[in-house]
Amino acid sequence: MTQKRPESACQVVILLSLYNGETYLDAQLASILAQTHQNWTLYWRDDASGDSSRERMRAFAEGPGQGRCVEITDRDGRLGVAGSYAHLLDAVPDTPYVAFADQDDIWEPRKLAWAIDAVARRPAHKPTLYCARQYLTNADLVIFQESTPLRRKPDFPAALTQNIATGHTVLLNAATHRLLRNNPPPPSVLHDWWAYLLTTAAGGDVIFDNRCVSYYRQHAHNTVGATGSFIRRAWAACRRGPHVFMTIFRSNVTYLLNHPENLSAPALRLLQTITAARTFPARLRTLVRYPALRRQRFSETTVFRIWFLFSR
Repeated sequence: MTQKRPESACQVVILLSLYNGETYLDAQLASILAQTHQNWTLYWRDDASGDSSRERMRAFAEGPGQGRCVEITDRDGRLGVAGSYAHLLDAVPDTPYVAFADQDDIWEPRKLAWAIDAVARRPAHKPTLYCARQYLTNADLVIFQESTPLRRKPDFPAALTQNIATGHTVLLNAATHRLLRNNPPPPSVLHDWWAYLLTTAAGGDVIFDNRCVSYYRQHAHNTVGATGSFIRRAWAACRRGPHVFMTIFRSNVTYLLNHPENLSAPALRLLQTITAARTFPARLRTLVRYPALRRQRFSETTVFRIWFLFSR
């Protein structure tokens, strides 16, 4: 017989940053309220919205979510998405699990239950991150595609080249939360990718659920958004060019090396090797030595390797 976990061991803190999200916020809050796992507290802050987001959130906190919502108000003004979530991660108390929520998506009723069941099977002391696939929808929640399944195992070298942890699907254990506390991401890197990087850099586990756990609205005001079209993704990457990507790549390397105490020995060696590889031959040797330094698709990996080899 499987032993039932104590209720206190299943507490979840949900983090939600708002910014001009009045259009879809009510639906997201309703989906959180409808979770089969009910042991949650929602910590939220408004990132200087110019609409009624804050008022709608307070109405929820005083109504259906009464006693389960905590507003973080100790920093006013616009922090941006990554800064706002970093502040929330610093502000919330220690808890067994932390989940990210977005203001405009909808969760499947068993989303939290599925995530907790998966993460609870791993050792509590080991950093662990759960993420999953999503239904890609239009603004009216009409599904046009499921997000792409993984082709390759998520690990630290792969995490340096590409994020596979979509924010609103992510659930962290306490060990990963401790890595993120007072350790904000570099510029142009969002909280979900940073959580993925820190978890894998520390030698932790990443659990990728092949089920779709949420409805991911694609609309004109997405911070990042997604597209099911590989051609459109490739075209967008080519338009941005190597400079933007390689700047982010190098800043991730630098920020991770700022806290070597959080790094596993293999991760530290890889980061030091990348930092020392300043010439074409040295970079080529790095790619040969670390074949896992790759993206999900062969074509994407080829582009990354060309940019890595020839970047200044």
